[in-house]
Amino acid sequence: MMFFAKARNTLVTYVSALTLGVSAALVASPVAAQDTVTWKVQAHWPAASSSYTDSLKRLKRVLDERTDGQLQLKLYEAGALFSANETFNAVSRGILEMGVISPGYAQDKISLAGIASGLPFAFRNVWEVAYFHKNLGFEQMLRDEAAEHGVYWSTDKVFTTEMAVKKPINSWEDFTSLKIRSSGALQKFLTDAGASASYIPGSELYSALDSGIVDGAHWGAVQGAASMSLYEVAKYHVQPALNIAGTDVFLINQKALNKLPEDMQKIVKDTLNEQFWIRTNEYQFKERKALATIQAEQGVKITKLPEDVQARLTEAAKETWEEEGKRSENAQKALNMLKDYLADLGYL
Repeated sequence: MMFFAKARNTLVTYVSALTLGVSAALVASPVAAQDTVTWKVQAHWPAASSSYTDSLKRLKRVLDERTDGQLQLKLYEAGALFSANETFNAVSRGILEMGVISPGYAQDKISLAGIASGLPFAFRNVWEVAYFHKNLGFEQMLRDEAAEHGVYWSTDKVFTTEMAVKKPINSWEDFTSLKIRSSGALQKFLTDAGASASYIPGSELYSALDSGIVDGAHWGAVQGAASMSLYEVAKYHVQPALNIAGTDVFLINQKALNKLPEDMQKIVKDTLNEQFWIRTNEYQFKERKALATIQAEQGVKITKLPEDVQARLTEAAKETWEEEGKRSENAQKALNMLKDYLADLGYL
């Protein structure tokens, strides 16, 4: 009898262990074979913009490949769900898992946004801005501020902002007579400097230029303007750049990011960091190609601001710099870091 009792107990133990093992396997299986996660992504680019394809669609494709399809981005072009000014709040509140904006659209939340948008006439080369972001720590400062609002911040690329205008700028009087489509810190700078700058959504920009509501606009540099067909009605491309900056930024709701498995979180962050360098370099290459194309095929002329106009704009720009530094202690710290860097470069 003792033998059968022991056998029965052993059998119960084995069955119980087997049952627990099967139960554990059933519980663990969703983690091993995770369901597909879909993030809504609202961009500030119209679908016609070059960056909608080269930046946003690239990110969607790469994340799909690297997560074996487990993370899907559902893309929405500018204005489809929210305005550009509303996107940061939508991401912060979790209504959108992801958004793409220019930092200027988040100036009411991020005190560094004006500096991130690109202080006018500060940098002269793209690599200088990339170094400022990634090597000197400005990107991390932005990320820390955004984290206070439950948002993960990642700059898409660094590039120049240059104007397309309907008539050349040959004097200070020509500049101050301009009506310019602008946004963010540049809008305020151009207005303070003497021009008339106003914000117009990208979807309305071509018609505004064509009808004469504005005389010029900036939408990135050559590629951006060309992708929006601006050179059909504005035949002069103005240099030097108004600024060079990380003018496009990805925003991710931190809670949505935290819900991903750790390995997938790492894939997202690593992919965004990689995209910064890939798109920054790619953009410069494509700028050269686009510049040659608009000259050859559309009769666009490259016009440089007269030296006296550049000098006056540079002086006006320095006042803009100081105003940005007053936004917070953090902004002043970033501005001081920027000035020290420009001095090291020999610009101040």
